[in-house]
Amino acid sequence: MAITALHLEACKKTSYNADIIIKGGTVVTMDDDRNLIEDGMVVIRQGTIAAIGQRSELESKYTAPEIIDADGKAVIPGLINTHTHVPMTLFRGLADDLNLDEWLTEHIFPAEAKHVNEPFVRAGTRLALAEMIRGGTTTFCDMYYYENAIAEETVAAGLRGVLAQCVIDFPAPGFGTPEEAFSLMEQFVQKWKGHNLITPALGPHAPYTVSAQNLSTTRQMSERLNAPVVIHVSETAKEVSDMQQQKGTTPVQYLASLSFLNNNTIIAHAVHVNDAELDLIKQHGCGVAHNPESNMKLASGIAPVPKMLARNIPVGLGTDGAASNNDLNMWEEMNMVAKLHKVAGNNPELIPAKEAFAMATIKGAAALHLEKITGSIEAGKRADIAIVDLDGLHQTPRYDIYSCLVYTTKASDVRSVIVNGRLLMKDRLLLTLDEQAIKNTALEYQKIIRGE
Repeated sequence: MAITALHLEACKKTSYNADIIIKGGTVVTMDDDRNLIEDGMVVIRQGTIAAIGQRSELESKYTAPEIIDADGKAVIPGLINTHTHVPMTLFRGLADDLNLDEWLTEHIFPAEAKHVNEPFVRAGTRLALAEMIRGGTTTFCDMYYYENAIAEETVAAGLRGVLAQCVIDFPAPGFGTPEEAFSLMEQFVQKWKGHNLITPALGPHAPYTVSAQNLSTTRQMSERLNAPVVIHVSETAKEVSDMQQQKGTTPVQYLASLSFLNNNTIIAHAVHVNDAELDLIKQHGCGVAHNPESNMKLASGIAPVPKMLARNIPVGLGTDGAASNNDLNMWEEMNMVAKLHKVAGNNPELIPAKEAFAMATIKGAAALHLEKITGSIEAGKRADIAIVDLDGLHQTPRYDIYSCLVYTTKASDVRSVIVNGRLLMKDRLLLTLDEQAIKNTALEYQKIIRGE
């Protein structure tokens, strides 16, 4: 009792006006002016960034029970993965070196039909969440089945997610008909609407797997529930060619003709799109998720991202699922997007490092229509932050922070991660997930999928 009384008395004498304080380092704000604050300080209170500025100006004004020393490090907005299918981590490496059509129809769809159920989804999601936290990702956009289970695991781990319950015209894990899928979608949105971490969304798979009627039903539901829509569009040349033969138009123009596109739409891929389609995407305020590594690995093509950026279309970076990438590493996507478009456009000035980093942070937030709450370190926004080492051999010497972050920094350089004001990783230790248990479960599923 005496110890408890002493503890209580000490607490009474301590007056905190913040929950977490990050002191020192280079704060990479990604605000509108792209301000950099050397020897900065970030104050977090009730999940929100309460103050940001020079340490010398703020240190005497705030106290907190959790002080993080960021000297010699970068304090950055948490990375935003704008497109993935997180449970598919359990299919990582299952079917490589194939084109999308063969990969999807002959390997992935059959594997999903055989193995995907709610326990599988939960196990794959935990594996993905641990990987993303370790790499400094704080927000991700997902489309899959059993999305309610994904949401529950995401909240338990502490990440932010735009999560889309999938609908497709044929039987899939969790539902037998599109009508059953729509019922699941509505229940999912109603359950999670207004949550501080989860933005529930609708996920019609693609124009070639969802009928015009079901696309229209999805849009009507989206408008009624005020829920975003996530959809794959124009990922391959075959998809576009098939649409032109069957409908006499391109996928983007087809969706526009159905009044499907609006400023609550998130388009994944948009690889094979022409100037007129880019104008439609811009006109309707859609966000785009660019997945350079997945598009390269499946030989799907190179999206016209410089043209999108020239039109001020909000374009973020995505990894796609780990079955087609094969990881959820946003640092590799940043590095790749800068290099891919330079060589594709025969122009070394395309997608400079600062632009690539923006695509992984504030522009990714805009692509998900979340730029008002995350994507930059600014007072009033949610405290979604990663702290990154800058003293590795591969980062030495350092002349420009964006060059260092995009061209040399690795996922393993991330030290600590905060989402919504909660520490999820500190000094490389995961705080909300059991890493060894996650690995053990994933290896058990590997045996099942192999038929051992």
